Amino acid sequence: MTSTQLSRSEAKDLTRRRLIRAALSILDAEGEAGLTTVKVAKAAGIAQSSFYVHFKDRQELLRVLAEEGGERLRKSMREARRQAREHPDDLERHRETFRIPLEAICRHPELLRIQVRARHDPSSSLREFAAETAAAYREHHAADLAALGYTADNERDRRRLEMIADGINAATNALAMGHLEGRYPDLDEAADILVALSRGALRLLKSARSGAGADHAADQGVEQQA
Repeated sequence: MTSTQLSRSEAKDLTRRRLIRAALSILDAEGEAGLTTVKVAKAAGIAQSSFYVHFKDRQELLRVLAEEGGERLRKSMREARRQAREHPDDLERHRETFRIPLEAICRHPELLRIQVRARHDPSSSLREFAAETAAAYREHHAADLAALGYTADNERDRRRLEMIADGINAATNALAMGHLEGRYPDLDEAADILVALSRGALRLLKSARSGAGADHAADQGVEQQA
């Protein structure tokens, strides 16, 4: 039995995937401080010089790790929110929309820590990327809220949707870190809290919109009487 010969591009992609897996493993075990190109190349079983065929430097590797993980996570979260939207009475589907990011953060918490640090460090080469990533989560979440019927017809409504999205995303990150630190041992309980926070914020938004509608109707009535 003969083995299939890999093409050059296939072999290159395989090596790149090995480097990414090795980097994630080192990050999980040693944190950002333990991640060096030497360690990554050695763990992947390649020469250190070959590392630079795939990545410009350590910072580019970190960006790719966060980028690929973030894209997969956002896709999973949006699909979960779509299913929850289609089954509004299914509490388990709503829990899943928060269980997915909680579990993802807990699998590779250093990726979140790196991006949080980068956003607040003017000297970080990852600062712009971290800000763009946070914006992507916010925009996708706000769009999914709008799909529930909380339309953003004006600047005030758009701002409120984004505030809710930012707040829920920040709470998700905080509860995941609390779980890792041992303060919140039950991730399902954390998911329930996030469901409650999300529903409470949306009720507030709905109430505000209803009040604005009532005020508008009253104004119209006054105009008609005049």
